[in-house]
Parts: sequence; C-alpha cells; structure tokens
Amino acid sequence: MNQDPPELQALLDETASVLERVLSAHKPGLRTREVGRVRSVGNGIALVEGLPGVKAEELIRFPGGLEGVAFNVDPAEVGVVLLGEMGELKAGAEARRTGRVLDVPVGEALLGRVVDALGRPLDNLGPVRTLERRPVEREAPAIMDRAPVTEPLQTGLKVVDALVPIGRGQRELILGDRQTGKTAIVLDTLINQKETGVIGVYCAIGQRDTAVAQLIADLKEQRVMDYCIVVVAPGEALPGLHFVAPYAATSMAEYFMEQGRDVLIIYDNLTNHARSYRELSLLLRRPPGREAYPGDIFYIHSRLLERSTHLRPEHGGGSLTALPVVETEAQNIAAYIPTNLISITDGQIYLTPGLFQKGIFPAVDVGKSVSRVGGKAQLPAYRAVAGDLRLTYSQFQELEAFSRFGTRLDERTRKTLEHGYRVREVLKQAQFDPMPVAHQIGVLLAVTQGLFDDIPLEQVAAAEKAVRKMLCEQLPEPCRRIEAGEHLSDEERHLILEKIKEVVQSSLGQVHGNH
Repeated sequence: MNQDPPELQALLDETASVLERVLSAHKPGLRTREVGRVRSVGNGIALVEGLPGVKAEELIRFPGGLEGVAFNVDPAEVGVVLLGEMGELKAGAEARRTGRVLDVPVGEALLGRVVDALGRPLDNLGPVRTLERRPVEREAPAIMDRAPVTEPLQTGLKVVDALVPIGRGQRELILGDRQTGKTAIVLDTLINQKETGVIGVYCAIGQRDTAVAQLIADLKEQRVMDYCIVVVAPGEALPGLHFVAPYAATSMAEYFMEQGRDVLIIYDNLTNHARSYRELSLLLRRPPGREAYPGDIFYIHSRLLERSTHLRPEHGGGSLTALPVVETEAQNIAAYIPTNLISITDGQIYLTPGLFQKGIFPAVDVGKSVSRVGGKAQLPAYRAVAGDLRLTYSQFQELEAFSRFGTRLDERTRKTLEHGYRVREVLKQAQFDPMPVAHQIGVLLAVTQGLFDDIPLEQVAAAEKAVRKMLCEQLPEPCRRIEAGEHLSDEERHLILEKIKEVVQSSLGQVHGNH
C-alpha cells in the first residue's frame, strides 16, 4: 500500500489537531426560550400566560409577524398592547419574548417622509433606509444637561410672536374647542421655519385621513416638506399605535436635537392620545379615577413633554420645542386633561370660538394666553411694542364689554375703543401668510403709536400692506438689524415712525380722494 507524501500527511495531521481542539471546546447544552400562550384577545389587546421572565415594555411576537408591547406584568398573566391588525390571532396562539424594547428608525432618511407610529413608510416612496434605531421610550435629559431658553422660535404670527412668545426648547400648549384654528397655528409655525434651519416633526394622533392628507398637501405646496417628518396614527388605527405615536415621533426628533440642531415637534392632538390610553387601560382592567382616566394619565404626558428642552453647549446645544395641541369641550379649560397639560407646559395659547365666529383669525384669547418664558425668548425689538400692546388690548376688551350696556360714550372712551378696534384689526392674519419679524415690528409700532387711528377700519389691511412694502423698499438696514436681534437706536425708531407717517398720510389721501 502506497504511503501519503510527507506534505499531505502533515496537512492531515494539522487538520485532525484543529478538529480535536474544536470538538473538545464544544460543550453540548440546551437553549431555553420562554413561549407563552394567548389566553384571550380583546380590542387591540391580548392577555398572555406563561411568560414569567417578561419585562415591562418588552416586545412580544405572535404568529404572522404581529407584535405587541408588554403593558401589564402581573403574576398570572401579561397584558399586551397589540401594534398591528389582529388578523387570525386567537386564544391558544403562541407568544414569544424578543428580549428587546420597541424601537423606531431615526436619521436623515426620514426627512420629507410620511411614516406610521413604527417608522414604516406610508407615502409610497420606498423603504426608509436608516442606519440607526432608537427606543420609543427614553429618559428625559437631566436638569444639569439643560440650558436656559433664550432664543426665539418665530411663528410668523403677530399675536403670538409679540404677546405670547415661544422660545426654542419651550413647551407651549395650544388649546381650544373644535374648529377654532389650532392646527392652522401649528401649520403656519411649521411653514415659517422654511429659512431658519429648524426641523419640523408633525405627529397626527387619531386624525381623519382626509385632514392629514390635506395638511401634507399644504406642506408640499408651501415647499416645506423637505425638512419635515410626518408621523401618522390614523383614526381607525389600533389604540396601541395611537399611544406609541408621540413617543416614537419624539425619538425621531431627539436624533437631530442631539446633533446640535433645532427641532419643532407638534402633537396633534393629545386629547386623542389620552382617550386611547384610557381605552387601553380599561381593557386591561386598570382602575379608573377622575373622569374615568387612570391615575397615571398625568405621568404619560409629563414623561413625553419633559423630553423637550434646550441642551447645554457641551451636549451639542440642540433644542426640541414642543407644541402639544389639546381639545376642550364648551370652552372648559378647567377639565382634567387640559389642566394636566397646562401644569406640565411652559404656557398656553388659548383659542376661543367667540373670536373665531367673529372672523378674527387667529382666534387667540390674549387674556387667557401666556408664555412663562416671556420676553427672555423674544427679540429686543419686540420689547418696544409688546408691553403697550398687551395693556392697550386688555383695556379695550374690558371697555368693549361695558360699552354694550350704554348708548353715550365720552370722547376719551370712544377714542380708546377706536384705537382698540385698529389693534384687533392689525392682529388679524390670514393663513399661509407668516410675516417676517421686521414687518411685524413696523406694523405693531404703527398701531401702538396711534398712526392707524384715523384710517377707516376697512382700510387698515391696505395701510398695513403699504407699510410692509415701504419697509422692504426704503428701510432695508433697520430691517436687517431687527432680524439680527440688535437693539434699535432712538434715531432708527424715529426714522421708521416718520416713514410710516408718510405712508399713512398717503393712505388717508387716497381714502379722501375716493370719497
């Protein structure tokens, strides 16, 4: 018998040695996996038994790729909130632990996209290709990691920017009855960020499909969709997706904040979010408290809104500004959910149906609206007009209410009322017409100084347009200084007022000529 050549024999010996080491290192054993069984299925929930090691908020997988989140972890069973259509899920089906929490994709690829609460695309533009995923639930930044709110977030709306200023990193609640223009305010605020570098995240919770489609069409028409992310949990979606949506949207927004960028997130609306949480809680047999909401309803909103902040420079210096929207019933701002959110946020903008029905848009009730950050997050130029404006407008509203009871008014009261009517007229603003800061200052300065008082009420809008045109054409340097946040000198303020007087005189001349 022929013997193998020495080289081949050496190779065989080495291979045998390697195999012997591998086999000796291998220790056979069993791997265990917890597999539970579905005990019962409800509307958007499943009760599972046989998962003793499951952790709170762990992702549970069912047959057919259906997933859910462990919500109630009790000794005998686990209450799971489902995140997809139940399909054929029945009692007796398997339920497996995944060992991870719910997460969503984050990154630049989401800009310009419409996704659901789990980050799946809804816009027929192909898959969302991101390199990173983040948990839906994350801890809010520590107090020592936060910086003061000092930089304004301009909405482009005169009544908000002058009287209820919002700063980058602030949480400003927008509340009012149905159909009072709440979504119009947040949409105009998104549109006004076009040239600012602020990224917008709009989270629609329980909205009608047609309303969301119209909003997306408006964003595209105004050419702002490229720097926005729209997260949608439609009205017909399961309550679990409604509950998860705002947390998922916040995780997407935090990715940009932690890169040092400024982000604006809108939750529209948290009333639907609270109702979905109530539905889930009652299905899972959690005890209801005040107004049938479970006791931790305050906590679910506070842990969401606490994630909005302005980070210190050593942590990137980014900011996340939150505009949560909440719906009131019959103007009752003292109801349970509105009062919860008022106590969590840094101020509120209240819209009243009374003003809306009078055709005063945006229908902001200045007396009940407040910003707890205030002038600290306002450009210096506003301080020359904002204080007088709020005082004048408040006095006018009181006088207007009393004047309805009397027929004769003295000259001083009549002048105060006429001035107040002009202030109200100037504070009106059409949708999709956000106004630059310099134009706002010019127009507000004119009305607070009484320069519009002699112009007929129906001609105030035309005079306002003339003032804006003059500012663009004749005073570019003062406008630039206002936009840059610089203080106006007395000479510049006097120059602006003189130019406005010329425009007003010209407008008055045209009015008298027409008559």
